[in-house]
Amino acid sequence: MRVVFMGTPAFAVPVLSELVGQGHEIAAVYTRAPARSGRGMAETPSPVHALASRLGAPVHHPASLKGAEAAAAFRAHEADLAVVVAYGLILPQAVLDAPRLGCVNLHGSILPRWRGAAPIQRAVMAGDAESGVAVMRMEAGLDTGPVGMEERVRITPDMTAGDLHDRLAVIGADLMGRAVGAMERGTLQFRPQPEEGVTYAAKIDKAEARIDWTRPAREVLSHVMGLSPFPGAFFEADLGHGPERVKVLRARLADASGAPGATVDDALTVACGEGAVALTSLQRAGKAPLPAVDLLRGRPVPAGTRLG
Repeated sequence: MRVVFMGTPAFAVPVLSELVGQGHEIAAVYTRAPARSGRGMAETPSPVHALASRLGAPVHHPASLKGAEAAAAFRAHEADLAVVVAYGLILPQAVLDAPRLGCVNLHGSILPRWRGAAPIQRAVMAGDAESGVAVMRMEAGLDTGPVGMEERVRITPDMTAGDLHDRLAVIGADLMGRAVGAMERGTLQFRPQPEEGVTYAAKIDKAEARIDWTRPAREVLSHVMGLSPFPGAFFEADLGHGPERVKVLRARLADASGAPGATVDDALTVACGEGAVALTSLQRAGKAPLPAVDLLRGRPVPAGTRLG
């Protein structure tokens, strides 16, 4: 089929690769404009842009898709289908209606749970037992369209949002590939989402990243794992060179108790409002992530240390 692909981050890259590998014609790739980053503030293309350039696909990065001119440009691709994966811009109705078979989206949750911007992180932060990916026909509402296919994944206690992201990206590429093939054959059936169980995955605010040690250990663990690797749940403490902010990238439940926020041993086991967590991977500001044992080698944190 003749496909317009719309996506931006690394999560979308496997889907584009899958569509190309299946022989679909990529009429155009829409992605966010290159962002300036680094010391020299050089323009860095999105991961999808980088792959599209290697594939020789035409790349577009309009600031908006609203307006008659943008809609006309989109219709000019004469696409059978638009495939959307974490694109980042709202698609107005004129764009949704342009492809012959409409627009389908790969969403990182089992809908209707976790509609919105950060479904993978919110699922782990909430302590959900499972997550998954869904292929949805797009409509004007926020992730409200009917679902054609889905695949579920168990969230294990040692799984960070980053781990789940990487697994869902691979599973999602296969799922979308199968869904597009079924649409080409005219065999894919879309069903309305259930009216019950709707939740919204708000964009992660850095202000919510500070660890609240008064919460039960299981909630603290979910908070840590759900914000790893970005933006990273953090605490503040003096590790020998004055107060500093330290991110916790991995942790596990521990059989201990004490005053919330106080270490109960010299191995960075921290008491919570109920139970305790052992911090196993941390990152100091401007430094690379380290296992707790390596971080402690140069700067001991004795039992009774308060972490803010």
